[in-house]
Amino acid sequence: MSLALAPGRRRLPVNFRIGAALVALVVGAALLSVVWTPHPPAAMNIPGKFAPASFEHWLGTDQLGRDLVSQLMAAAANSMAVALVAVLIGGSLGVLLGVSAAALGGWWEDVAMRLADLGFAFPALLFAILLAAALGPSLTNAVLAIAFINIPVFARVSRAAAHQVWTQDYVMAARAAGLGRFAITRDHVLPNIAAPVIVQATIEFAVAILAEAALSYLGLGAQPPAQSWGRMLAEAQTLIYLAPQLAIWPGLCIMAAVIGFGLLGDALRDMTDPRLSRER
Repeated sequence: MSLALAPGRRRLPVNFRIGAALVALVVGAALLSVVWTPHPPAAMNIPGKFAPASFEHWLGTDQLGRDLVSQLMAAAANSMAVALVAVLIGGSLGVLLGVSAAALGGWWEDVAMRLADLGFAFPALLFAILLAAALGPSLTNAVLAIAFINIPVFARVSRAAAHQVWTQDYVMAARAAGLGRFAITRDHVLPNIAAPVIVQATIEFAVAILAEAALSYLGLGAQPPAQSWGRMLAEAQTLIYLAPQLAIWPGLCIMAAVIGFGLLGDALRDMTDPRLSRER
């Protein structure tokens, strides 16, 4: 499989373009916040609290006089970092589990897949909340909790894709040439399952962003002075009638990020599936 467009298709799908635009907006704000924000995100100015949108404060200020745009940008960077690390860790361990199950088969495959099934037996977000609560509230523990719930997903996807590769003629030829299972997995299986794994990683990125926001909303994720969209929502819930914009803007940011990565993942899945390409 390849991430290239199907032959004869010159225009990218609408969901890809919308998803890519939303992702570019969120990631761009996150990267920009590393080097510049309009104001220090944690800088308080009590006399200037609840200031309306102005040239100095583009979206106004919160109950402590902190610039809302600066907080949203800093929170985007934290959310992207948590999602990236969590998906990398969970994806790496899940792919390792899946391809090893497909390569070795037998009792190891049964054990590996039953462990994956055990992970699927619990609602992912609820399980992440339980893990984060058990480990203690911190951004690091939130990353570990989100990474853990990603392992079964990647294990299932990579095992199914690897099994398809193991039935191909070139793999049969490699085995006939005397290559071992490790060498075949490294040289043939992993490169050929990259497309479905990347597609799944894009979709899981959206899940990780939502999970991080949920954990921070419950006080189990980012701790002050670190910024988080979820914690901004938690702080704004008692002020919803006084200053609804404090809840609206972080909610819109979460929605944009989740929808963007979700649409991007769906588009990549459609573009890399030959059956769906033929239907179009």
